[in-house]
Amino acid sequence: MDEFTRKFSIAKEKDAEIHRILSIVYQALEEKGYNPVNQIVGYILSEDPTYITNHNNARTLIRKIDRDELLQTLLRSYLQDASASHGKR
Repeated sequence: MDEFTRKFSIAKEKDAEIHRILSIVYQALEEKGYNPVNQIVGYILSEDPTYITNHNNARTLIRKIDRDELLQTLLRSYLQDASASHGKR
């Protein structure tokens, strides 16, 4: 029998789900001719779902994400990318 303990990271799973949802929302906004970054920022700041189109169920999907978790995931991703790009100099 395997004596190794496997680690399961809920945070990584949650981040992956948030990334999947944001990708769908971004694409839906783009398809409808909106500026996805501006619309998503408007939604985050106001929590007004009308910033997000109903196209491809984007509004329903983004409302499944807690805003605090969304901001944490975005910041974590940004800082990881920034850290990686500084290490490549």
